[in-house]
Amino acid sequence: MKNDTQILPFHQSETIVDPLTELAREGARRMLAEALKAEADAFVASFADEQLEDGRQRIVRHGFGPERQIQTGIGSLDVQRPKVRDRLATPDPSKKIRFTSNILPKWARRSVSLDALLPVLYLKGISTGDFQEALSAIMGTDAPNLSPSVISRLTAGWQAQYDTWTRRDLSARHYVYIWADGVYLQARMEENAECMLVIIGATPEGKKELIGFQVGLRESAQSWHELLTDIKSRGLSVAPEIAVGDGAMGFWNALDRAFLGTKHQRCWVHKVKNVLNCFPKQMAPAVKSDLDNIQHAGTRKEAEAALAVFSEKYEVKYPKGVACLIKDQDAMLAFFDFPAEHWGHLRTSNPIESVFATVRHRTVRTKGALSQKTAKLMVFTLIQAASKKWLRLKGRNQLPKVIDGIKFNDGVEVTGDTENHAA
Repeated sequence: MKNDTQILPFHQSETIVDPLTELAREGARRMLAEALKAEADAFVASFADEQLEDGRQRIVRHGFGPERQIQTGIGSLDVQRPKVRDRLATPDPSKKIRFTSNILPKWARRSVSLDALLPVLYLKGISTGDFQEALSAIMGTDAPNLSPSVISRLTAGWQAQYDTWTRRDLSARHYVYIWADGVYLQARMEENAECMLVIIGATPEGKKELIGFQVGLRESAQSWHELLTDIKSRGLSVAPEIAVGDGAMGFWNALDRAFLGTKHQRCWVHKVKNVLNCFPKQMAPAVKSDLDNIQHAGTRKEAEAALAVFSEKYEVKYPKGVACLIKDQDAMLAFFDFPAEHWGHLRTSNPIESVFATVRHRTVRTKGALSQKTAKLMVFTLIQAASKKWLRLKGRNQLPKVIDGIKFNDGVEVTGDTENHAA
């Protein structure tokens, strides 16, 4: 009798057999091979008119390089990089045409997304010795490019990148708006009051960039002054039009010393939290609704009216809450002097808050403790990775007007017609 029983291969008990993942890896490997081949063919085709004296084509395909493993988010892929040859005989290497793959750089061993993942894992408490075990479920049991020694070399590379970044020339840069905040990680750091001081700016094209980043004291005007002075010393001479940040920082005194003409805008997210702390918890929904009526008003006059209603409504029983709000009234409403398209960006320091959403508010539950230096490098690397996906400002066509000094009233450009209408 014929035995139709299928004999399955033997696997170790700790091995996860996932045909779907293996199929995805094989498909990714084939797609990568085809993409690399197409890239090399396109490069050769771009030099089709380049010929040698004997009429042969100068730039041609030249086989493949040795097979190597690339670590990606779905595991390791075995690939071969196509080679291109320049047939021109010349003793001067600089005259040779060389092919460099944008898909797979010559010495790449990991995908860019995986490099961005490593500092995230590190901050979440995974030590260098545990990376292979932590990633084996998605990358397979063999991860030769994630050994502890490789991870240690990566951190050294992060330090070099940070050093280069802190010395970059800013003389050609101009930031229309800036956001500032001091962020405490609270986890795996030495027990002290220091935090990450961060400044992000918006370029005239509406692109957000990391401008300043260093460890310091959030409430210290001196720490912020050192950071702003360093930025100015590298060439940033044009003052931003407005700065956004929390009121409880030494940043504002330092800002006035560095860029006196820059307007102040207090972050409404921080302000709402501070005001709500002065009220019973059961009142929070009603109080927050009243605060929303102020910050989301259509005009400054409407906002001031809503603020007056708030003060009259709560002054008697909750004077601290009202005082917390009205002490920064002018700085809370500064955004009304800028294009309405930008109000959502200027009412809050959210560009910084969102960057740190995945790394802040950690607790000491994680293993070990990061030194101040290591934490700084990890966070800097995370920000650099995140910055590639930052969205541009809405209404960026209005930024040149702001730069040119055109006035805005309640978010609308002030012209001769609007002035006559207001009169």
